Amino acid sequence: MFSNFFLRSFRILLLPVALIYWLVIAVRNWLYHKKIYKSTSFALPLICVGNLAVGGTGKSPMVEYLIRLLNKNYKPATLSRGYKRRTKGYVLAGDNTTALDIGDEPMQFHLKFPHVPVAVGEERVVAIPLLLQDKPETNVIILDDALQHRAVEAGLNILLTDSSNLFTRDFYLPTGDLRDLKSGYKRAHVIVVTKCDPQLSVDEKKKIIVEIKPLPHQQVFFTTTKYGEAYHLFSKEVRTVQMDMEVLLVTGIANPVHLKQLLEKHTSSYQLLQYPDHHIFNIDDLKEIRKKFNAIDNENKIILTTEKDAVRLSKFQAEIEDEPIYVLPIEHYFLFEEGEKFDNTILDFITNIKPNL
Repeated sequence: MFSNFFLRSFRILLLPVALIYWLVIAVRNWLYHKKIYKSTSFALPLICVGNLAVGGTGKSPMVEYLIRLLNKNYKPATLSRGYKRRTKGYVLAGDNTTALDIGDEPMQFHLKFPHVPVAVGEERVVAIPLLLQDKPETNVIILDDALQHRAVEAGLNILLTDSSNLFTRDFYLPTGDLRDLKSGYKRAHVIVVTKCDPQLSVDEKKKIIVEIKPLPHQQVFFTTTKYGEAYHLFSKEVRTVQMDMEVLLVTGIANPVHLKQLLEKHTSSYQLLQYPDHHIFNIDDLKEIRKKFNAIDNENKIILTTEKDAVRLSKFQAEIEDEPIYVLPIEHYFLFEEGEKFDNTILDFITNIKPNL
């Protein structure tokens, strides 16, 4: 509690830096608005999934949701920047690709959907033609975390905002978490309020919509986090998290608060080993995890991690294959029975743009 208070106080002291940051991004957006900086569009459906803030808002689960939706009738591909990878430029995932080559989130997509082209590239305006050259059958591209990348103009922008930290209540880095102007929400065609309480009432929904002030053409949806069955990192054996179980939660994600709430609800107790966001695990980390796990005085115990972290841990298969390390998958679940409406919004967009191909 003291550390959180210190962190908040320290961030407030950085307010002058935040104002300078706001000025920089305001000028950049103005240059795009005046078309001094150019945006490029492409003659195929581009769906952008992004947010206005740093931290987890559920972008990866949303990309996976779209892949599952589009896989039925289209040939989708994903394009990401490839955060914290050790390569540069355009890279298309292949059989021997690792998370160090393309980043943990793209690697997660590649492992879960091996038949879907997964590419990375800092300059998406360059990467898109290269992706279409390598995979000419592609007829829709999902741009992961690209709302700020205004060099490419997507046909459909999906903006995600965490219900516990709506962009309307946030401030700019480093005092807050915003990395783009609040007015950037106007570029979105669809706004999804994520990580909602499953029991969110209609009145609360209406209050949030009033706060967001959507434009006439914008649709607002609400999702909650749906957790699947935990499965072993290597054997894929499924195991249910139970009340008498002791869990060591190992995570390197921006915001594990919802995971902690889940474990508080479904286990008698748990311990946490939290690493920085996108942390690249090493041998010393494995020793720390083993030491913490072995110190737990309960025979019914497991190590639990996220799918993003699992991608970065899987390189140590030889060292940890026999350890009880389980992965907890998550998905978006649309509240107020609006999942079909969201699906139709996506499919209608692609249908209406097809004649322009």
